[in-house]
Amino acid sequence: MYNMSDTIEWSRYNSTLVDRGKLTLWVPQDLAENWYCSDESSRTYTDRAIEVPSTLRFKFCLTLRETDGFAKSIFKWIGLNLGVPSYSTLCQRLGSLNLILWQGVRPNDRIHVVVDATGLKVYGEGEWKVRIHGHSKRRTWRKLHLAVDEANNRILGVVLTTNDFKDNEVFPVLMNQIGPENVSRVTGDGAYDDKKCFAWVEENKVKAVFPPRKGAKTQQHGNSQKKPKIWDILIRGIRKLGRSTWKKRVKYHRRSIAETAMYRFKILLGDHLQSRKFENQWAEVLIKVNILNQMQTPRTCS
Repeated sequence: MYNMSDTIEWSRYNSTLVDRGKLTLWVPQDLAENWYCSDESSRTYTDRAIEVPSTLRFKFCLTLRETDGFAKSIFKWIGLNLGVPSYSTLCQRLGSLNLILWQGVRPNDRIHVVVDATGLKVYGEGEWKVRIHGHSKRRTWRKLHLAVDEANNRILGVVLTTNDFKDNEVFPVLMNQIGPENVSRVTGDGAYDDKKCFAWVEENKVKAVFPPRKGAKTQQHGNSQKKPKIWDILIRGIRKLGRSTWKKRVKYHRRSIAETAMYRFKILLGDHLQSRKFENQWAEVLIKVNILNQMQTPRTCS
């Protein structure tokens, strides 16, 4: 049956996709005042002056030298009479920036968080060569861990590690970035079926949906007078309903919101890291996450 509301939603969705191709720059009024360091500082440019060209660099996947020229052209185009840090300054200062994760306006109610992790390539062979000849020891990855707001797809927590870290090891750090008092529920895949993860959610009184592995056994007897553990509640729910029905009942499919965030990250900003030093890679990831979060918040010109 034809539904007019479906047409309206698709129209808004199409407009959002079109807007992604628009180039609009918002220049804060205090940008020039915070561009250069004071006379007492040995540095010429502030951290903000390094962050702005770096944001352009990672959004448009530019090299350092291209970023230098692109920023100069943009500033000339909009009539902004400010100097641009050289490409060598951008590289040297990136890892020392004091960056903050931009989360936008928080809702008043406690939120439902979905978590997941993915790999970002640093250097090594492409996918075609790996498929034909296999990968070599020089193929290096970093692991990106994200905590996403299920309601609006905004990234609220981010951690970057080497590829030898497991998802459950990073989970407490990731959730503490958001704050336990702000979380009502957290959903993740089987990688978070771990004692550390369940210990965190029980300590902070947060509802968790992590599917226990097949054959998992309860820790407390059903007739025990003690408060039931979240682990046991999940296992008994699966035994009673079956794994497939249980996933539908607890809306486990909402976990895919985190996978969608990973996909958006890789499609819009690339599936590899341009930086080589780990501290620079962390700054690069944080800038890219801030770009995605600001894309989620529409702005209007006054």
